[in-house]
Amino acid sequence: MRDSIKKVHPSAKRGGGEGPPFGAPAMSTPTPIPISARTRIVLTAAVLVALVLVLWIAPSVATVALGGVALALLLSFPVRLMSRYIPRWLAIPVAFLLLLALVALAFLILIPALASQLAALASTVPTLVSSLEESFRNLLGLLRERGLLQDRPEVLISNVSGVALERLQGLAQGLLGGVFGIISGAANAAVQLFGIAFVSIYLLVDADRFRRFFLSLVPVGYLEDADLLWWQLGSSLSRYLGGLSIILAVQGALSTVALWILDVPFPLLLGAWVSLTAIIPYLGAFLGAIPAIALALTVSPTTAVLAALLFLAIQQLEGNILTPYIQGHSVRVHPIVVLLAVLFAAETAGIVGVVFAVPTLAVLRVLFDFFSERLRVRRAPESAEAGAGKGEPEPWRLHEGH
Repeated sequence: MRDSIKKVHPSAKRGGGEGPPFGAPAMSTPTPIPISARTRIVLTAAVLVALVLVLWIAPSVATVALGGVALALLLSFPVRLMSRYIPRWLAIPVAFLLLLALVALAFLILIPALASQLAALASTVPTLVSSLEESFRNLLGLLRERGLLQDRPEVLISNVSGVALERLQGLAQGLLGGVFGIISGAANAAVQLFGIAFVSIYLLVDADRFRRFFLSLVPVGYLEDADLLWWQLGSSLSRYLGGLSIILAVQGALSTVALWILDVPFPLLLGAWVSLTAIIPYLGAFLGAIPAIALALTVSPTTAVLAALLFLAIQQLEGNILTPYIQGHSVRVHPIVVLLAVLFAAETAGIVGVVFAVPTLAVLRVLFDFFSERLRVRRAPESAEAGAGKGEPEPWRLHEGH
């Protein structure tokens, strides 16, 4: 393995390969241009500043780049799986054809149905609020009869009904407007989707070239370690994204079927909401269940209780079976750390931070494992000389407390 890695390192002899273009003067070796370390730092900083300016002026560049990387990582698993039976150059287009088939199926069946249910929800919000008021009135009446509530139910309902109606109508209209806004901006979305697919295709096709470029930045003595880090990062993110996709689809499908069986209104729309909120670890399950239980309450209190129990069962299925067995050990971070990271990301970067919180933890975990096995604490020369006759460890040896 080490020999194959050394072949791609830039420390090899220069001047080989193809000859100069036709008409170009022949040159044996390039003439070096010496620069100082400070000049190199300034040039590097200038490149980074230029990159930040490009991303600030045209944020779609970052969207296309990150989307392409995510799609390439997501498809890398089926590509590797199919490469066992067919050539890789054929496995890549087959994986993209399967993805395009799923997207076409979604646009032909799911998207129109979701838009229809969303429009129906926006038009029936007042009726749903009235039904919720009646259900809460009956529930608060029972609490008042048992002496658990001092104010009359009408007083509490009147204080929150106006605000709730306004918020629900605004939310429904905003979501509906967002759907039609996406449809009206289909041209821009199509360009970005094409760019994401283009980037992901080239990342999959030229994966080995990017790997060689990464290794070219590493000193010769660390090539094997850097190659291992490259594969560990790619494998961890690929497993995470693939497992997350399966979990979102399973939770959305189970929620849709369960709500349809309970005859809760807009089951497909609520199932899509569950899939969307399931991106958020731990908190997403509760956020996805709230609208479904509220709409189930408009049917009957019994339906609401059954819906709550079903969502609790789905959450247990996701937390105890789907996530551990489908995603495997892609993250390997304690649940408390994941929860705190999600809360921190939500407060500092909003929904974007929440989406990237767990994959960032997965990367940090791989880096932590990688460097914790390799970093050594160098002792001072005086301490090394003093302990030379006492059988103490070598200056570069890792402390036992590591």
